[in-house]
Amino acid sequence: EVKLVESGGGLVQAGRSLRLSCGASGLSFDDYAIGWLRQGPGKEREVVSCIMSSDGFTAYSDSVKGRFTISSDSAKNTVYLQMNSLKPEDTGVYYCATDYPFCSMRVLNYQHWGKGTRVTVSS
Repeated sequence: EVKLVESGGGLVQAGRSLRLSCGASGLSFDDYAIGWLRQGPGKEREVVSCIMSSDGFTAYSDSVKGRFTISSDSAKNTVYLQMNSLKPEDTGVYYCATDYPFCSMRVLNYQHWGKGTRVTVSS
């Protein structure tokens, strides 16, 4: 059984940083692409970033490029999202999810999902 668990969300002032973690069981991150996705209030769900640990490929949405960094630790079966210079528009529920076999910026391509962790950025 594939299980993904997000952690690290919380309330933070604009300009500060948070680091999200996604721990996986039932799969190896080396065999899948892992994405971070989010859904803000009144907004469509979007792919924020994705990573393929097998070859190091990463991708980012334009809205977070230069501020967020995705990384992975295969030994711990964990993917991270370092979020710097947070803005109020970054507020939302953040999910990690799997895609196979390629890293995709399309929400509908993702298969296994965690339950999400909430991020609230105050101005």
